Amino acid sequence: MALLDKLDMQKIHKPFRNPRWKPAQRRNKTVKQIVSEAQRKEQALLLQSVQATRNNSAAGTPQPEAAVPESQPAQPIVTPSYTYTSIQAAPSFKPKQKYCDITGLPAPYSDPKTGLRYHNTEVYSVIKTLSTTQVQDYLAARGAHTVLK
Repeated sequence: MALLDKLDMQKIHKPFRNPRWKPAQRRNKTVKQIVSEAQRKEQALLLQSVQATRNNSAAGTPQPEAAVPESQPAQPIVTPSYTYTSIQAAPSFKPKQKYCDITGLPAPYSDPKTGLRYHNTEVYSVIKTLSTTQVQDYLAARGAHTVLK
């Protein structure tokens, strides 16, 4: 029985991970890391510029103590906020979506002859029947028409 207890696999301590194991060193940064570092740098630069303007503003002209009431709270530092319409937002890494010029559905195909984008074969058969002026009108609606002078 002692031999059975000695050879029992359940009683042998097995560590989950080798004690000498180290994670691989990551050489590439993710997009999230790059954007967050850029935001931190911009905020640091903004804070530095705000501090510099506070230090330099009215440095040559001393203010009398009676002119500034003590009950006024200090002005908060404004940090940039990134919104959907903000100019300072990072550029999108997603590819631009392409839509059918006829139906408005997602367009995986484009006609090499006319340059129109289409959704399926039914729309392609309609594109083949269009005249040149109609094709130019569809391209103008998308903003992809060419004007020859």
